[in-house]
Amino acid sequence: MIQVTCALIENKQRVLCAQRSAKMSLPLKWEFPGGKLEKGETLEDCLKREIKEELGLSIEILERLPSNTHKYSDKKIIELIPFRCSLQTSEIDLKEHSKIEWASVSQLESFDWAEADIPIVQHYIQNFK
Repeated sequence: MIQVTCALIENKQRVLCAQRSAKMSLPLKWEFPGGKLEKGETLEDCLKREIKEELGLSIEILERLPSNTHKYSDKKIIELIPFRCSLQTSEIDLKEHSKIEWASVSQLESFDWAEADIPIVQHYIQNFK
């Protein structure tokens, strides 16, 4: 199983949603940004590194949320581990994603989410209205 962290970055009652580029797997699906855990890395260090690499942002981790284990059709199994985060810098530099949106909780269901992110979205909607 591959452990993958993701950040629900909150700013002014909105959360950052990122659209995968057309070149990535799951092209143009929406996700909470993050990435794969590397050997010897803590989950928190992984998330901070990935957000810096993908978006050029610094974040503060607020709390861990319940993870979701998902099996994709290519038989790859991931454990998606979400964290609520706050923004420490505001200059976004998209390096991998095609675009980002700041969405209110009520807008989250309107995005075409990657399958592994859907339970994370649902938990967030139910608990952070």
